[in-house]
Amino acid sequence: MGGWRDMSAEALEDQYSPSRWSPRLDRDTIIDAHLAVTAAGTERARASAQTSLHVPYGKGDGEKLDIYFPTDHSGTFPVLVYIHGGYWQCLSKDESGFAAPPLVSQGVAVVAVGYDTAPRGHMDTMVLQVRRSLAFLVEQYPEIRGIYLCGHSAGAHLAAMVLFTDWTEFHVVPDIKVPLPSGAVLVSGVYDLEPILHTYVNDALNMSREVAQRNSPMRHVAPAVPAACEVLVVVAQHDSPEFRRQSQEYSQALRAAGWSVSLLDLASVDHFDVIEKLSENSYILTQVILNMISRA
Repeated sequence: MGGWRDMSAEALEDQYSPSRWSPRLDRDTIIDAHLAVTAAGTERARASAQTSLHVPYGKGDGEKLDIYFPTDHSGTFPVLVYIHGGYWQCLSKDESGFAAPPLVSQGVAVVAVGYDTAPRGHMDTMVLQVRRSLAFLVEQYPEIRGIYLCGHSAGAHLAAMVLFTDWTEFHVVPDIKVPLPSGAVLVSGVYDLEPILHTYVNDALNMSREVAQRNSPMRHVAPAVPAACEVLVVVAQHDSPEFRRQSQEYSQALRAAGWSVSLLDLASVDHFDVIEKLSENSYILTQVILNMISRA
């Protein structure tokens, strides 16, 4: 078959260990550094923005979201919904507000979604929770005009799964002129879960092959409908070759199915600072996201 199937177990573990590929920090410190940066950024965002924290979108303990309102939210406003990474087993919404300051200052609300990570949360459950969080936002906040997804790593996978949602199952019928979502930014994601089955990542997830296939966006690429949203697939220069391959192949599959998709390959960043820098006004991805929203 070629590709990842021909790799040794050790090589495959390396390919799906993002901390091994950063030239900035060694693998033992980069995860802690990422946690520190995102937590501090979220603390700053909570101190500077008007917020509604720990808003329940369901009955489960993990089914809560944090809302960072734009500086002026007297009328309608667009929303960027951020879905955190952490290989579906760590991190939370409580370190996920760091991107809010540059966006709220430009009239965009930011919502950080919480979901039940493994081992408590099953992959099917996480996908369902993220979908339900969007349905909740549509139903509860009529002042929202346009929902844009931004997911990082595992969060990019969950955001990609949202693209193929039958919203009638959630009693939500999106306005054809305002699709749900209105746009998606998928940063350093995994879109085929089958390689994950053969790595340490699945120790906590405990996915079967059936579950991995059912929850692999690459296997669910549907022809774009007229109201299909714009998709931006982002990959870091210092992502592993497998992460880079997954982003390239997923963007190609979407394009072949008629989606409006762009692949943004960002230089001089790794799997972690590619998303951390969203706290900066001048960061290219911050500006690209604001441009996507302003064109709507």
